[in-house]
This record gives sequence, structure tokens and C-alpha cells, in this order.
Amino acid sequence: MSVHDLSMNESRFGPLPSVRAAVEQGAAQLHRYPSHTAAGLVSALAGHLDVPATEVLVGPGSAGLTQNLIASLGPDRPEVVYAALSFEAYPLMVLNTGCRPVPVPMAGLAHDLDAMAAAVTPQTRCVLVCNPNNPTGVVLGRAELTAFLDQVPESVPVIIDEAYREFVTDPDAADGMALRAGRDNVCVLRTFSKAYGLATLRVGYAVVPESIAQRARMTNMVFYPGGLAQLAAVAALEPAAEKQVLERCAEFAGIRAQFIEDLRAAGLDVPDSQANFVWLPLGAGAEDFAARCQAAGVLVRAHPGLGVRVTVGTDEANQRLLSVVAPG
Repeated sequence: MSVHDLSMNESRFGPLPSVRAAVEQGAAQLHRYPSHTAAGLVSALAGHLDVPATEVLVGPGSAGLTQNLIASLGPDRPEVVYAALSFEAYPLMVLNTGCRPVPVPMAGLAHDLDAMAAAVTPQTRCVLVCNPNNPTGVVLGRAELTAFLDQVPESVPVIIDEAYREFVTDPDAADGMALRAGRDNVCVLRTFSKAYGLATLRVGYAVVPESIAQRARMTNMVFYPGGLAQLAAVAALEPAAEKQVLERCAEFAGIRAQFIEDLRAAGLDVPDSQANFVWLPLGAGAEDFAARCQAAGVLVRAHPGLGVRVTVGTDEANQRLLSVVAPG
């Protein structure tokens, strides 16, 4: 029996042909070290995003950049604030930098932004906001995230993790890049791992205030993306490739909507999602459901006592998952 991995939020699409060609051509230089400054990629991102190159960081995925940023903001102020049910790697990243995690209970399936603002103290090094949130798929609106940023002291950086931004279709969703305007403490993280389908190459980027970027580069000196990752990311930013990515995301939105509809028709209370996964709020039944999925050849991500995160996969994988939800 084949196994479908719906636990990692990988793209259901393969790499774009033009990006694959760039990687294949670059393979001839495997004996060469990559640029430690990733100057070509930084320049391409600066042009693509219309920001100064001095404000762009690149690294081994948005997760790697998150830990890099937390470390670079030290050593003072040893606490990091984040939502309690958010990216499962946040606590480890915080501990790896010698900080104390400050998880803030959720407001249902979304960040409780008022409570998070109240949790900020003179000991707070930074705040992490995952939007859309992993694992619940809920997205914060423009007005509510703006109000939150207005409450956070300018001396406390807010790291907005937008790893799933390309999948967002809600017109009222907050866009971290737009919210940076006029603020010297907002850092925005994105990645090529998800919508661009380059997960195996581990390359992400951040747009941050220049003062933070300078410090981050010092702690990031040996954690830059590999040469093939840099080539692939630059190729993915070409206009023709970007157009294909947007078309894929538009197609995916319809697939996601149908998957959610099918899950609801099978009797599950599935919230809307703005990411490439869905959240099944199964509570105490989470681990049992994950075990039944595994027995059927489907891997999902269980959060014990809370729920299960399921990547929206290929048609075959989605149908396999649905067969577990509604056997027969």
C-alpha cells in the first residue's frame, strides 16, 4: 500500500519546469561553495518586493530565519511571546536561543492579540505571529493586526511569519509587507518551501529593518542557503515562473474549498483555512484519528488533545483521507 504524507504541508505540485532546469544546470557546479552573501538572490528579492537590499535576509527556510532573528536580537530580554497553538517548532527555536517561551492561550482558533500585547514586558525580546496560523489555518485581519502592532512598544520586534501567504484568498487578511510601512520593529518572514514547491532546498527570506538586518547577518554568517537553493529561488522569481505560481495557487484555492466541503459533509467541524492545510478540531480523539489514518496509509500531524492538521494533498491522497473519515 502506498503511503501519502499529509503531515508536512508540502506542495501538491512539483517544481516548476523552469526552476528544475535551473537546478539541473547548476548541478555542474556542485564542487563550488555557494555565495555566503547570496547577493544574486538578495538583489532579486529586493527588486521583486520593491525594498532596499539592505533590509533583505535569506536563510535555510523561514524556520531557520526565525531562530536566526531571535538569536540576533539578544542577549538582553530573555522572553519570546507567541500564541500557544501555533507552529510547533517555536518553543524549540526559543529554547535554542537561550530564551524563555511565553505561550499565550488562543482566542478559539486564532491569536488572542490583546492577551499577547498584555504579555509583552520589559523582558520581551520579540513577539512571533504566525499568519495564516499553523496549524489552525486562521488568518488575522488587517485591522486587528494593525491595532496589535500599535499596542506593542517600538523597542520590541514583531516577527510576522507568513510562510503560507501565497495561499491566502481573504481580501481582508493582513499583509505583513504592507504593515511594515512606518514601523521600525516589524519583520516579515516568507519561504520558497510551500507555494513555490522548493521544500527540499530549504530557502526562505525575511524583510526586516536595516538595523536588525545588520545584526542578523552576523549570526547568520554560516547559515546561508546552498548554491542550488539560491539558483532555484532566483529562477522562481522570474515573471513567467511567478505567473505560474499564482495560477497554481488560484487552482489550489478551489481544491482546498472542495476538500473542506467534503470533510464537513462527512460530519467534521472543519474551520475555513487560508493555508495549504486544514485543521480538524478532534480534541481527545486526535491521536486515535491519526493512528487510523496511518493504518490506512495516510500520515497526518496530531496535536494530542486538540486536533489534527492535514495537508491538502493530491486528489488520491485527499480521497484516502476522506475514506478514513467516512468509511465505505
